[in-house]
Amino acid sequence: MLLADDEHLIRGALAALLALEDDLAIVAEAASGPEALAMARAHHPDVAVLDLQMPGADGVRVAATLRESVPECRTMIVTSHGRPGHLKRALAVGVRGFVPKTASAEQLAEIIRTVHGGSRYVDPELAADAISAGDSPLSAREAELLELAGDGAPVAEIAKRASLTQGTVRNYLSAAAAKLGAENRHTAVRMARERGWI
Repeated sequence: MLLADDEHLIRGALAALLALEDDLAIVAEAASGPEALAMARAHHPDVAVLDLQMPGADGVRVAATLRESVPECRTMIVTSHGRPGHLKRALAVGVRGFVPKTASAEQLAEIIRTVHGGSRYVDPELAADAISAGDSPLSAREAELLELAGDGAPVAEIAKRASLTQGTVRNYLSAAAAKLGAENRHTAVRMARERGWI
């Protein structure tokens, strides 16, 4: 299996605990999205255990890429940020497991076996939250622009990054804020992040 988490202490602890399982072997570790992709392509693990939030590419993006480039590798997300939108995005790209970091090592080992065996595991509490939260009202472009606005960038910078005019960016951000009932784009970003829609 591949173990990818940017927090070295957590990754090391997980590796040590999972190494105690006779039937599980860690063939590679990674600290970022791009490194996880490189390790998966080099080692072809049966299962990739991916942290949701990693530098370079999040776990969902890594899983989506692995689905194309290393299709035999089953993916699962382990996260401390189990928001409904994240779960829906993960399932949409074929992730087979979605687990909170509060799971015990024994639970995680069993879930890895479940995913390796071809079944799916989604934490019941996260699944219930996702069902009750509903779908994102944002269009793909609105979500993209809110994501770009997330670091406080001015409209001119967002427009440049998105290859759009400033007026178009303002229109999309206003529409996104209106859909979320937010008074401005900064509140809209916060609300969308809380729901896992960006």
